Amino acid sequence: MAARLTVWYMQIVASLTDPAQAAAAQAQGAQIIELRFDLMDGDPVEMVRQCKKRCALPVIATLRSAQEGGRYFGSPEEWAQKIAPVIPFVDYVDVEQPFAREAGPVIAAGRAIIASHHEAQMMPLHVLFVLEQELRAYGDIPKIIVTPNNEDDLIDLIAFTRAAKKPICTGVMGSSFRYARAILPLFGSEFVYCHTGVPTAEGQYSVEEFVALAKLLA
Repeated sequence: MAARLTVWYMQIVASLTDPAQAAAAQAQGAQIIELRFDLMDGDPVEMVRQCKKRCALPVIATLRSAQEGGRYFGSPEEWAQKIAPVIPFVDYVDVEQPFAREAGPVIAAGRAIIASHHEAQMMPLHVLFVLEQELRAYGDIPKIIVTPNNEDDLIDLIAFTRAAKKPICTGVMGSSFRYARAILPLFGSEFVYCHTGVPTAEGQYSVEEFVALAKLLA
């Protein structure tokens, strides 16, 4: 029964590189839109406006750094300057741990913070719990994405997800353990990031695929 409730409250995030995809994402079953500004050209504010014209879903603003798998190469101060104009128009802002000192304007605007950390390796369980506390100190929803090396690592990630304070978002990088993206929501991961035709990360399911998986697992 607990697993059923967890899947039911999980939210499917459509991670987009083009705001024109927002209508399709909503129609396919997405519940939140993520705009990956590091993968898009143009005025971010106009992109948010275009997105909101096409759908009624909440929007996450993300400017993912190269160190964590994205294409933003600037400093934390430059990150803050780039993200500032869109803060009034979105519902969530993804703030990576190195940018935590720049979270003040997001907090002042009353927007929810997804406090994120992406790691190209697995971390020991005790380190995951410390990281969760560090992310929760400035954010509303910690997002911890790791790269398991084997099944034992994945079991540890599942155990962490189950035991961590909620809300929590966990996931994996790469395609080796792609199925973990479907399993982690069973144990309490808040969001699952999907695509609508153009993946923003290796191993992502499409929104349509994940909607079908969620129905099978519920």
